[in-house]
Amino acid sequence: MTNLACETCPVRDSAACSVLSDEERDALAASGRTRVLKRGEMLFAAGDSEAACATLVSGALKVSSVDMDGNEQILALVHPSGFIGELFAPFAHHDVTALTDSKLCTFARSDLENALEAYPALARVLLRRSQEDLLATRNLLELTGQASAETRIAALLHDFASAASESSCHLASEFELPLTRGEIANMLGLTIETVSRKLGEIEAMGAIRRKGKRGIEMADPALLLNLSARPVG
Repeated sequence: MTNLACETCPVRDSAACSVLSDEERDALAASGRTRVLKRGEMLFAAGDSEAACATLVSGALKVSSVDMDGNEQILALVHPSGFIGELFAPFAHHDVTALTDSKLCTFARSDLENALEAYPALARVLLRRSQEDLLATRNLLELTGQASAETRIAALLHDFASAASESSCHLASEFELPLTRGEIANMLGLTIETVSRKLGEIEAMGAIRRKGKRGIEMADPALLLNLSARPVG
């Protein structure tokens, strides 16, 4: 691990710490460290009592659990500027693993708890983000429970393109899928065969173009958005 470099951080204007003054950010950074994870490396596991809190600088993470039969269930994805960590909990409840090579700003839970007391603006933004994460989880449950396979996959592609963009005003023109087809199937409640078939159909419609093993180019963002429309009611 290395010391934080806030001045050159690519998510300094979108991460939770963006609400802090330069002096407050410097004080917070003094207790943090940069950590790099390789694809498949775990940030922390369910049951860890010393699980760190972190902001994702680059890459992608998955939050998952394992059922009694040993099957993994992906519960959420974390994209750059996203916060991960269970404050005020005695131990971690879920596994957090890097989907791609990832870079994070990490803090001991006790240090971040102290920062929340010292900086109310940081506490408010993390509370808001936790509410947004809860809403995203509910939307995922609604999507997997009610939407067609095509809608599920189109919505996930749209979310990936949004997360990969450097602007909140438009989608990224292309990106790399952070999930394998098997992981997409797991997350959306589909089979791998269905995922592969629907990706091909969405490409044939002209919404996307596949490039190599995981590359996705946005051929028609408006069409993808239309395909990803959630069912009403």
